[in-house]
Amino acid sequence: MHLSDIIRFYSNEKVKSAIISLARSREVVARFNDHVGKRPDSLIYEEDVIQLARNGATSFHASMERWKNPLLLRQDMKKKELDELRIGWDLILDIDSPHLEYSKICADLICQALEFHGIKHYSVKFSGGTGFHIGVPFESFPKEINGQDIRLLFPEGARTIAGYIRDMIKQQLADRVLEFEDIKSIIKRTGKKFDELVVEGELDPFKLIEIDTVAISSRHLFRMPYTFNEKTWLVSIPIRKEEILSFDKKRAEYKNVEVNLGFLDKFKINEAKQLFIQAFDWRMNQEIKAEINELKKDYDIPKEAIGKEFFPPCIKNIYKGLEDGRKRALFILINFLRSVGWDFEAIKKEVFEWNKHNPEPLRESYINSQLNWHKKIKGSYLPPGCKNKNYYLDIGICKPDETCKGISNPVVYPFKKMKKMRRNGR
Repeated sequence: MHLSDIIRFYSNEKVKSAIISLARSREVVARFNDHVGKRPDSLIYEEDVIQLARNGATSFHASMERWKNPLLLRQDMKKKELDELRIGWDLILDIDSPHLEYSKICADLICQALEFHGIKHYSVKFSGGTGFHIGVPFESFPKEINGQDIRLLFPEGARTIAGYIRDMIKQQLADRVLEFEDIKSIIKRTGKKFDELVVEGELDPFKLIEIDTVAISSRHLFRMPYTFNEKTWLVSIPIRKEEILSFDKKRAEYKNVEVNLGFLDKFKINEAKQLFIQAFDWRMNQEIKAEINELKKDYDIPKEAIGKEFFPPCIKNIYKGLEDGRKRALFILINFLRSVGWDFEAIKKEVFEWNKHNPEPLRESYINSQLNWHKKIKGSYLPPGCKNKNYYLDIGICKPDETCKGISNPVVYPFKKMKKMRRNGR
């Protein structure tokens, strides 16, 4: 790539404006082809972009975190010092695979997962290589989760959400890849062996594609939109979600680039609340699952569905119908019934019957969309834990009885109750 072409590209008024627009309150580091510029650094003026390009800068990389003053950052800063300086952070999921077609499938599924959680204001951009970046701006986050200030939950908050989404789409991702091409074609394309790709009889899609969770760390940088990727000399360009699957890399050749979309420039206050609640609950439930599996060992359940007589008070209270919190109740009910052995046809019949008891029933289309998504997920997710105040207490269904004492999740209740009944000889 000739320096003159790079300077000409960064001289474009729209390109400079797009870069500076995203640079505000962020650490921004220039890359000079094969080495990285000084840190900390920032970009304030559009002319800084062109001046750096003239000095040999080939791309610009910004922090996921937003800072009061990025220039006060130091390599040896402790977490407390970083927390005091940080004013927020954006969620940016980095989808990477050596094979663009697999990255497309993964990016499309992540967009579906975000929309499943009610998020419509998110951004997608091609990385300039063989992957995509999907971002949700800080303004869409809830102010706190489980009593903790969201601003302080970096990098653990980003890692939790990335891990949750990774787990959520795993089976669909494997299925979609196999719809795209069979295992023989995958082996030929990737050069990997069958045993590397197939684990316990099923394709592990994360042997082909990675959603960056490890590299999400404090002061982690991502390639800014409308800057070059030095490996390909393609430009990292924002695209619409509808364009992911049909995306052609020719659009990212610098002579073809059109500056018509921003990145992380649209949001809706609190829109990501559901995602945060469910992701952090997923993290807590990883530990609860081990407890439930131990309780299940004495029973043929969930090979057989547990009857309603063993349901906890919160679930029975959902059945009475609700004035508020119906969507959260639906989420609880579907996951609870799956976790105690109910099949999908039975669950579908049950939730539509339950919906009749709500003073203002949920739309059938909404219920069907939730059922269809859950049906795609292999296995089951536990319902939210009992301590999750955003659910049971908020919607007024937590009315504990004696059996509730000491349990961490409603799914534990039936097993504890059956164990108690067996002990009492009933």
